[in-house]
Amino acid sequence: MTELNTLRKNPKRFVKQTKNALASSGLLLYVLPFLLIPATIKAFATGNLLGIVMNAGGYAAFLLAAQLLRRGLHAEAIYKEKRIARAPKWPLKTMAAGIIAVTTFTLAWLGAHNSFFVSIAFGGGALLGMFLSYGFDPRALKMVADSHGYTVEEISTTIEAAENTILSIENANDKITNREFNSRIERICETARNILDEMEKNPGTIRRARKFLLVYLDGTNKVTNGYANTHMQADTLALEQNFRTVLDSIESVFKEQKHKLLQEDLYDLDIQIEVLAKQLKHEGIV
Repeated sequence: MTELNTLRKNPKRFVKQTKNALASSGLLLYVLPFLLIPATIKAFATGNLLGIVMNAGGYAAFLLAAQLLRRGLHAEAIYKEKRIARAPKWPLKTMAAGIIAVTTFTLAWLGAHNSFFVSIAFGGGALLGMFLSYGFDPRALKMVADSHGYTVEEISTTIEAAENTILSIENANDKITNREFNSRIERICETARNILDEMEKNPGTIRRARKFLLVYLDGTNKVTNGYANTHMQADTLALEQNFRTVLDSIESVFKEQKHKLLQEDLYDLDIQIEVLAKQLKHEGIV
């Protein structure tokens, strides 16, 4: 679910749509269940209980497979776009292919009354067609050449946690009606994502970037959600000015830290992070 939400909210970090949208998105698989509707109606008309069960069950199974395939393709798109990634947790495309194969075999054998071996051929053909059309689920870990001692799990967990925090900030921003604040928070989130891109390109930055993101993103998340919830109840000029001041501090310091991070100015970066942490604490943000 996290992967789907991230893809929906942040399309810039993930795969663009391909030219063959129907094939790449698995929408063609939704056509299969409609082929069973006439057979189901006929079974109802003739009182064929087995036919009703077979066709209605096949309809449901094809729809389930289509849903699994769509989710599997989304997970694969995220996996392919990232430079460092764990394999999707569940082989959803393979599960969808298995459901299609078993359902096709069952409909051919019990529904259409083909012989067992002919039905096996139908099921095998459906399975082969699924793999030729959509391929296998990625199962390997992705890692850049020099990981600086960090594992895929450590880097992926850090990046995913930061992405979830960015999503929380964006959700809070949706509740804020001030266009100035909206634009500034969007810029902050975009800069944070640039840091995540750099972490994927160069895992050697992960120690500095992780410390920076934890202080910066957590502080920004707390203050943004706090303002989003408070301003709807009491939208005062003082509250607005306080939030503007905090955004000034966060945005200016963050731009400076991003530059130092890319220059690998480790000592100065650590000092500035401590300054930012104290400032956020003084403002009651962290």
